[in-house]
Amino acid sequence: MKQKESEPAAQVHCLCMGLGPKITEMLQCRSEAAAAHMRNARVEFLKALRALIDERIEQLSRAEKRKGAKVQVE
Repeated sequence: MKQKESEPAAQVHCLCMGLGPKITEMLQCRSEAAAAHMRNARVEFLKALRALIDERIEQLSRAEKRKGAKVQVE
């Protein structure tokens, strides 16, 4: 989808300013080294999500322990 230099650029009215197709094209033409980097990045991203979820679980668990104190009633 390359434009000739003499043709004016088409008006893009979306938020991404037409980057979506360009990024898709770039990702389809990646080398093995780039593919390995992308795979590792996905793994690291998932590990980050796991760490955030574990942290939130820990916060909620501590909050349950602090909910109240036992009071002896006569």
